[in-house]
Amino acid sequence: MSGSSTAAASSSGFAPTAAISKEQAEAIYSRGLEGIIAGETAVCSIEQGGLWYRGYEIHDLANSATFEEVAFLLLEGHKPSAAELARFKSEIVAERPLHPSVTAFIESVGGFLASGRAVPMDVLRTAISMLGHTDPDAQDNSAQANLRKSKRLLAKIPTVIGHMQNVIDGRAIIGREHGGDKSLGHAANLLYLMTGRQPSAEYARVVDVSLILYAEHDFNASTFTSRVIAGTLSDLHGAVAGGIAALKGPLHGGANEMAMEMLKEIMRDVGEKGIGTPAVEQWMHKAFETKRKLMGFGHRVYKNGDHRAPILHALGRTIAATDTQNPGGHHALRWFELGEQVQKIMLDRKNIHPNVDFPCGMTYFTMGIPVPQYTPIFVASRITGWAAHVMEQHANNRIIRPLSRYTGEPPRKW
Repeated sequence: MSGSSTAAASSSGFAPTAAISKEQAEAIYSRGLEGIIAGETAVCSIEQGGLWYRGYEIHDLANSATFEEVAFLLLEGHKPSAAELARFKSEIVAERPLHPSVTAFIESVGGFLASGRAVPMDVLRTAISMLGHTDPDAQDNSAQANLRKSKRLLAKIPTVIGHMQNVIDGRAIIGREHGGDKSLGHAANLLYLMTGRQPSAEYARVVDVSLILYAEHDFNASTFTSRVIAGTLSDLHGAVAGGIAALKGPLHGGANEMAMEMLKEIMRDVGEKGIGTPAVEQWMHKAFETKRKLMGFGHRVYKNGDHRAPILHALGRTIAATDTQNPGGHHALRWFELGEQVQKIMLDRKNIHPNVDFPCGMTYFTMGIPVPQYTPIFVASRITGWAAHVMEQHANNRIIRPLSRYTGEPPRKW
């Protein structure tokens, strides 16, 4: 990570790294920083062969851990003991309620949400900023304060999402006093806050695993944004608000929403009877011809397939096939049959695999989760990764200041 000067680096107490010349930097220029190492982290490792959170592989975590355990791992740095996990859960449950001013803000934007002038990610970003105003540790960047703030945000973000959905649906706020149902785990409480119904164990587990899969992913766009902000020694709430702004984009977190909207468009155009027929192939061929961006496919790092995608696909397909009460519509299994046909066409024609956003869209839709809340739910998970990276950046900081390649006019006189 590059700093503004050797003097600045030295004053922070860390030895400066060897500087390279502008000419040397030009030689390794890469658009979008693709293939460029921009820093070090002990939080996460991504390779073609796997994804690890602090040394634990993602399939192992999805099969054997709960999201609360993974959140503890990311935030506190090690696998929790039973006593540590009980303490952590208690801390999170206690921090679920929102300050009344934040709840009042959410209630006040119902008209903006209904009209489309605001979307849930925008409201969530503003709510995070407001939570900073109400947090007693807001301006304290010490390790202890950052950990306390991280737990508060982990606890409160599902409450913000639930209250937003209540406002959108025109219902009274659920869980206003306690931030939901104290007896429910993190994933189950998120679903309860949105619907007012206690979810089945199957639904709670599917959302729990989805939160594990989305919790952390190295120096992705939103995490890197958060680290850049933290690198200026700005506060955690500001860094998270920046991460939310980055995650909102359809090329990053918004891809799960756009993937589902694409499948809904295909379903409208070809109908259920068109699934498995050349009609879908014709739709895809037209998309290829017009160079349409098909969301939920490809990944900057994973060239041979996203390790997370099959995990969520299998869980979602099981829900669609076995839960006759699911609210997904069109006989929910048909969404997965359509998605699998689209996946096969993409792989056969373009050699591009789905990423985790593609099965996420189908899975959440089958469970009746409103599409505009897909990316806010992503935030409810990724807050753990962002916070872990912000704490890591603050603990060993050097301001992130890359160079640029100038493409403007040559020197000239005014």
